[in-house]
Amino acid sequence: MTTSTADLAETIEESALLTPQFNADGLIPAITTDAASGVVLMLAWMNAEALNKTIETGQAWYWSRSRRRLWHKGATSGQVQQVEELRIDCDQDAVWLKVRVGGDGGCCHTGRVSCFYRRIVAEPGGPMLHRQSGALPQSG
Repeated sequence: MTTSTADLAETIEESALLTPQFNADGLIPAITTDAASGVVLMLAWMNAEALNKTIETGQAWYWSRSRRRLWHKGATSGQVQQVEELRIDCDQDAVWLKVRVGGDGGCCHTGRVSCFYRRIVAEPGGPMLHRQSGALPQSG
C-alpha cells in the first residue's frame, strides 16, 4: 500500500503526531523568541537529538554547525533558555521556541539580547546595515 502525497501532507499538517521534517543534513531551523516580549532572539538549528533533549529537559538544545556538536544553550554563559512553549510549523520543517533566558538575559555571542540587532536598509549605493536604536540593548 502506498501513501499519496496528499495523505502524507494531511498527516503532517493535521495529525497530532510529531513528525519533524529534517533537511538533507538532518537539521531543522529553530526560531527562538522571548516568551514575555515576543522579541526574536536567534535562529539556530536542531538535529533529532537536540529536539528530543529540548522536549525532555524543558531547556533549549541546538546543533552547532560550526562546532559540529550538540549545544546546550547557556551551559557555559549562564544564559540557559527555559522553554515556555515549543511549536512546530504546518509542514513540520521549522520549530519555534518561546523561552525565558537565564543569567544576564543575553542571547547573542556579541553580548546583545538578540542576534537580530541590525536592519537592512535600501540606500542609493546598495543595501546597508543599520543598528537598531535602543530597542535591543546589550545584556549584562
